[in-house]
Amino acid sequence: VQLQASGGGLVQPGGSLRLTCAASGSIFNINSMGWYRQAPGKLRELVTTMSNGGSTNYAESVKGRFTISRDNTKNTVYLQMNSLKPEDTAVYYCKMNQVGGTYWGQGTQVTVSS
Repeated sequence: VQLQASGGGLVQPGGSLRLTCAASGSIFNINSMGWYRQAPGKLRELVTTMSNGGSTNYAESVKGRFTISRDNTKNTVYLQMNSLKPEDTAVYYCKMNQVGGTYWGQGTQVTVSS
């Protein structure tokens, strides 16, 4: 199983980015997909997850600004990030849980700076 994340970059405060994570390989019975992030000197933290049934969970710091979505036909998860703040700067990782394993993508850098 491989997770390929993309869409990161440099954006000004208040701007938007859309991250994409596509899963490939032996994909079956996905339980959930989601996004985590790790800022320099900090632990990796949950951003948001979505279950196979569509239930979502968001970190308080991103509620109302970030939206997760999935295309189950493509085994792909998206993260729409609006009203970005400098404190959102981090490497963003996608994660997938399926029967038999948990998998991480390689990370994509998001930098929010003027």
